[in-house]
Amino acid sequence: MSAVPRWALLSAGGAPLFLIGGWTLAQAAQPDEFDPVRQTISALAASNADHRWIMTIGLAGLGLCHLITALGLVTAAPAGRGLLALGGLATLVLVAFPQRPAGDSMTHVVAAGVAFGALAVWPALAVPRRVAPPLGRDHRHPPDGSAPSGPARWTAFAVAAVLLGLLGWFAVELFADGARIGLTERLVAAAEAAVPLAAVLAALASERRRGPSGPR
Repeated sequence: MSAVPRWALLSAGGAPLFLIGGWTLAQAAQPDEFDPVRQTISALAASNADHRWIMTIGLAGLGLCHLITALGLVTAAPAGRGLLALGGLATLVLVAFPQRPAGDSMTHVVAAGVAFGALAVWPALAVPRRVAPPLGRDHRHPPDGSAPSGPARWTAFAVAAVLLGLLGWFAVELFADGARIGLTERLVAAAEAAVPLAAVLAALASERRRGPSGPR
């Protein structure tokens, strides 16, 4: 029996579908003057947006998918899973407190910051530390049959670095009131939505390579 349940693959795959599908449909429902390169995803779910329910459902689905994936990705370290769940929860909070034209959206801004930050950092903390094998065991192969964590850890750090780089680019555009705020936000949001799917696929592929390892 697989350690990572199959429903985790469905939730991980649903995250980018909810996000990208949501903003694609919501943008199509906006007036012609809407500029996705300049305007944010939150603007599509703002209290005064046309057909705001489309992006609201997309963001709510994204948050729920991250929470479910964090629950099912049992091969990841608790710290990483906790940050993934925090990102999902913060996404639900920003849905509950949408952007408002009057500017009283501090809860929304804080929740968005927490969500972006947690979803950028979680891969770096998701790789479990390898437990040293007992005497008489081959140190190249841990007793649970898992692969050495060194390469996986460096890969996770690299993924987190890329996500943080994209997030930094978005932050620069946002605080400088740049012309690509919407574009950079969509890049980092899409990347963060896709990483949990990659993590689940990698976990399932690792289990297939190991083969049956007895009852769990």
